[in-house]
Amino acid sequence: MSAQSFPSEHLSNYWSVEAQQLLQELGTTPGGLNTDAAQERLKRSGKNTLEAQTELTPIGLFLNQFKSPIILILLVATLISAFVQDWTDAVIILAIIFGSALLSFVQEYRASNAAARLKAQVNVKAKVLRDGKEQAIPAEEVVPGDIVLLSAGSLIPADGILLEAKDFFVNQAVLTGETFPVEKQPGTVHAEATLSERSNCIFMGTSVRSGSARALIVTTGTQTFFGRTAKRLTLRPPETEFERGIRKLGNLLTEVMLILVIVIFAVNVFFQKPVLDSLLFSIALAVGLTPQLLPAIININLARGARRMAVHGVIVRRLSSIENFGSMDILCTDKTGTLTEGVVRLDHACDFHGQDSEEVKRQAWLNAYFQTGISNPLDEAILASVQSTVQGAEKVDEIPYDFVRKRLSVVVQEQGTRTLICKGALENVLSICTHALIDDAVQGLTSDHLAEIQSRYTQWSAQGYRVLGVASRVVEVKPAYSQDDERELCFAGFLLFFDPPKAGIKETIARLHGLGIHLKIITGDNKLVAAHIAESIGFESAKILTGREMDQLSDEALWHVAEQTDIFAQVDPNQKERIILALKKMGHVVGYMGDGINDAPSLHSADVGISVENAVDVAKDAADFVLLKQDLDVLDEGVREGRRTFANTLKYVFMAVSANFGNMFSVAGASLFLPFLPLLPKQILLINFLTDFPEMTIASDNVDNLYIERPHRWDVDFIRRFMLIFGPLSSVFDYLTFALLLWFLKASEAQFQTGWFFESVLSAMFVVFAVRTRLPFFRSHPSLLMIGTTLVSAFVTVALPYSPLGKVLGFTPLPIFYMLMLLVIVLVYFVSAELTKRWFYRAIENRE
Repeated sequence: MSAQSFPSEHLSNYWSVEAQQLLQELGTTPGGLNTDAAQERLKRSGKNTLEAQTELTPIGLFLNQFKSPIILILLVATLISAFVQDWTDAVIILAIIFGSALLSFVQEYRASNAAARLKAQVNVKAKVLRDGKEQAIPAEEVVPGDIVLLSAGSLIPADGILLEAKDFFVNQAVLTGETFPVEKQPGTVHAEATLSERSNCIFMGTSVRSGSARALIVTTGTQTFFGRTAKRLTLRPPETEFERGIRKLGNLLTEVMLILVIVIFAVNVFFQKPVLDSLLFSIALAVGLTPQLLPAIININLARGARRMAVHGVIVRRLSSIENFGSMDILCTDKTGTLTEGVVRLDHACDFHGQDSEEVKRQAWLNAYFQTGISNPLDEAILASVQSTVQGAEKVDEIPYDFVRKRLSVVVQEQGTRTLICKGALENVLSICTHALIDDAVQGLTSDHLAEIQSRYTQWSAQGYRVLGVASRVVEVKPAYSQDDERELCFAGFLLFFDPPKAGIKETIARLHGLGIHLKIITGDNKLVAAHIAESIGFESAKILTGREMDQLSDEALWHVAEQTDIFAQVDPNQKERIILALKKMGHVVGYMGDGINDAPSLHSADVGISVENAVDVAKDAADFVLLKQDLDVLDEGVREGRRTFANTLKYVFMAVSANFGNMFSVAGASLFLPFLPLLPKQILLINFLTDFPEMTIASDNVDNLYIERPHRWDVDFIRRFMLIFGPLSSVFDYLTFALLLWFLKASEAQFQTGWFFESVLSAMFVVFAVRTRLPFFRSHPSLLMIGTTLVSAFVTVALPYSPLGKVLGFTPLPIFYMLMLLVIVLVYFVSAELTKRWFYRAIENRE
């Protein structure tokens, strides 16, 4: 029976149905689906995503260029022109609209394809059985009837039931609010069971904390519990600071545009100018003022930035986060693998007296070999330290590691004897010990013994060793063992691990500091180990705060303390998140770098979540960026690219609010006192097209070191001040052009429109070279592509009135003297913009 014919009564309460019956109903087997059947189901049920996704085809993307209400109104008005048989204007306006759309489409299509290819490199995969073999497929291709294989760190891709499970614990706080992971086991539960009571079910959006399992997928995508409630969940902020800034800017310009359009249309009609021409003129004016290219420019900039960041080993999972990446001024990270080599080795396994002990190493090896929970470098180091396996040992049970107990126990049977072997944080292991193995004899653990153990622990920690404890006891035979059996243990000895600092890490941290990024270390290691690593990587007089000390601080106190702290030691996952939120409260843009299961909440909470390619799925899914190599050098280059991307996006914004706003305001004003329209609608649209062409290349422009050396944040108030200074400056020279043409040169209507078109395009083009940099323009070199496209557009602008198209577009050839006078105005405008820019930024710096 196909998945589509699955009985509705079972679909609504499948947790109460026997697994074998579900397999039959879903038309699958314990060995999984075959590839053909899976592909067929994918076509019918759709992709396993929270929203119905349709592939954006080239045609669809092209049509998206016309979704702006203003463009649609303009198209309607153009059709009206055609209806009244003004064919020439209708064809020209349509040609310009389609030309602009095509230009934007080509750039966006290339950008979206490139971004999709990069994102595919780090998409979350799901392990499934297909054709009886294990395969890794994109999680969105999981279908009902799939058999998925789950292990610690896996994101659960869809809803289903367990077929097999071993020490399987799941974190489902996102759905139920449960603080700790819950154990899941195969079986059935009653049909009315609540979500928390469905102990045999797995749910999309949750993650595996420890153990392993094999599960049957029953529902996918929007049919999952997560899918049905996704609209009420706020796992991530709905928009980044950058997106919010873009929206506010768009709202600001749109409000100004609407007021101008309504007023201009009403005034033109009042002065008895042709209604249709007035309508087209007003709408064209709106198109000229509205930053309709802004979405395309942003997409192109972000996609280009993502490609360049990928070259440096940074894969962007969320394009809109690039701005936050460039704005980041604090980076929180663990030390293992980032500041250190990440190749942990077991240097010593010592007994009570600190002497190397084969028995301690043997117990540690058994514990590491038989544990099936979270894979970690400490267990790998233990296993690597023993060349030959221990024979004759058999695993009976396991008490998985968790971040509260900070220890893990396995029950092993050897020669008829069952022994519980516990390994974990020294303090947590000692808390369940009543005896110690001293000189091959078991003795009661006294205060003197504990003081001696603490002394050695302190000494080793100060040398940079991470110290774990090992303890054991013989246990009685019983079906299963739990945390209650971790009691009255005999302390066996110490495990000493060492992870040396990376070569050149001091220089890397110094470079990040030079970029305005302050590094804060968040580690589970104790204060002494943290102090040692801080000293070895160049932190002078580092301020250290422990998790225990943090618990004694109120949230308000932590806001201020966290800002002054360099290292947070002995912290748990909840405390990590609290640190990040405290730093954000103080106005910082906070990045967090993590790769473990317990890092997901912190990655979500940070402004910039950074993970690595070999991280667990739940960490990669929570991250905004994935590093192909766990190296701060990679991050250093990524930050630089993020800042270049943001800077180039701002260049277009500055251009839009200076030249565009000024020009359109000038045209609007001129239309009030001129007996004719200052520009024809088709001429306004042509201005937009010719200025859009070079602006499309802004993504390739060079960026001054000034924008890279320190973080910059989106500031709508700053942009508004910029607009109120440079917009009127543009209008001053526009009105100067009007005066020159009308009163000095006594220009005709066609000459006025041609001269104003000429000055408007050239001034808008060349002012970009002034506002694109804070430096004097001759000290900041634009890209060759930007120069080339600007020169091409300028040539077309100058040549149009003299071409066969000139008359069709309403232009007339101007005398050379006219052209020279207009060029002088453009030159003086450029110089004025350059001088005004220097005054503007000097005033801003003095205010700061």
